[in-house]
Amino acid sequence: MTSSSFTIRPITSHQEMLDQFKLIQLLNPHMTPERYTQLVDQMHPSHYQMVGCFQGETCVGLSGYWIATKLYSGKYLEIDNFVVDEPNRSQGVGKLLLDWLLAEATAHNCETAMLDAYVVNAPAHKFYLREGFQIKGFHFLKKL
Repeated sequence: MTSSSFTIRPITSHQEMLDQFKLIQLLNPHMTPERYTQLVDQMHPSHYQMVGCFQGETCVGLSGYWIATKLYSGKYLEIDNFVVDEPNRSQGVGKLLLDWLLAEATAHNCETAMLDAYVVNAPAHKFYLREGFQIKGFHFLKKL
């Protein structure tokens, strides 16, 4: 998928996923490169995938995703760590990424798409609501 100067494409190699740390750190500012590598190493074999929005060779936005099934949602595509670098926000990058992800969900016969958004990220909430997502519940987390 291409729009003006942006190209959307899957990020297929493990190394290319690791190369996206700078963008991931925008959402997770306290994450170290070592921790990111450790987590990608754990997620990659579990069918974790990424898609990126590129301007030339530079990734300016990305999202991870999984496809799975839950009782309450049926087969779903879960959007994970959806992020656009600051200079490219409000330039259509997020919409291009989301459209690609929803097309991917449809191609895999998913019934729903879902995601978590940090409670303090009001601009993301506005974007997802504008794109037709509904707030369905709370996501609870307990550190062990």
